[in-house]
Amino acid sequence: MTLTRKIQLLIDLPAAERNAMWEKLYRYQNRCFRAANFIVSHLYVQEMIKDFFYFTEEIQYKLADVKKDEMGLFNRSKTNTTARMVFDRFRGEIPTDILGSLNNTIQSNFSKDRADYWQGSKSLRNFKKDLPIPLPVKCVTKMRYDPEKKAFCFNMFAIPVKTYLGKDFSDKRLIMERLLRKEIKLCTSQVQLKAGKIYWLAVFEFEKEKHLLKPEIIAEASLSLEHPIVAKANNVRINIGSKEEFLYRRLAIQAGQKRIQAGIAFARSGHGAKRKQKALYKTENLESRYVSHRLHLYSRKLIDFCIQQQAGTLILKNQEDKIGIAKEQEFVLRNWSYYDLQTKIKYKAEKAGIELIIG
Repeated sequence: MTLTRKIQLLIDLPAAERNAMWEKLYRYQNRCFRAANFIVSHLYVQEMIKDFFYFTEEIQYKLADVKKDEMGLFNRSKTNTTARMVFDRFRGEIPTDILGSLNNTIQSNFSKDRADYWQGSKSLRNFKKDLPIPLPVKCVTKMRYDPEKKAFCFNMFAIPVKTYLGKDFSDKRLIMERLLRKEIKLCTSQVQLKAGKIYWLAVFEFEKEKHLLKPEIIAEASLSLEHPIVAKANNVRINIGSKEEFLYRRLAIQAGQKRIQAGIAFARSGHGAKRKQKALYKTENLESRYVSHRLHLYSRKLIDFCIQQQAGTLILKNQEDKIGIAKEQEFVLRNWSYYDLQTKIKYKAEKAGIELIIG
């Protein structure tokens, strides 16, 4: 299994040298953004070339290397066509390892969406300027823990960086320690530049947890409005969360934000819009953070209950019907997050080795 964690990074250099490193990272981000759009455009043209040029039926072709197939159109492999194109275009401006990783990712995603492109049910992907920079494993060197800085340090694209974990209430520190002990493996990750900060979207590969589970023991769970999760196994029934705890708190956050928005017009002026909207900035993403934390907690309790009961199979009952009802009722759809909770349960069940069946 793979696990992704978002970790903030700080450039570990004197202030005078940081600007050059920031320019380097922003240059990489710009080249990745442009290269991604070039690659996906070329892939689309390759797939649709017959429709674009309206070939006669006598003309036969394959999107393959002519050396391996006499009907091939390319003078190299299909994967290498777009790779070589961006290598030549951005030579010397960005490491080829980054472009190679970007090319492989886009080729993979394009293959998954190819059928939708053919049917016209999906438009071609458009990559934006804030596209994360791929970080191949070979570009991460000198990983270590520095006791003086109290941080994990390493070189990224030959740039010295250190982690900033802050008040780490998650498992990021434990995962980094396991990485140094080589208990888990680091995979190709990404670097995101956002609001003047650097975030490492680190991807780790690890083995599934081993628990004494019995496939014949089945746990049943349902998601409802009264309780986020109601679970039952071995004649034991538990309610995880409550309507008052989750829904009412969420509505309170929404009402608080509306009051702040209404009061902005009467706030003391001076120093522009930022000064007047200062209270609103404090509540930014407050609701989404609260919901994400609660859903993680509920799904974790459900999986812990299954492990405690040694249930190797988990069934989510009547989910399709409930999602259909939620779509018809705007209030439920807006405030209950059925799909988010289901996604988190699926991930945690896979990690624990529990088979999940969605009914």
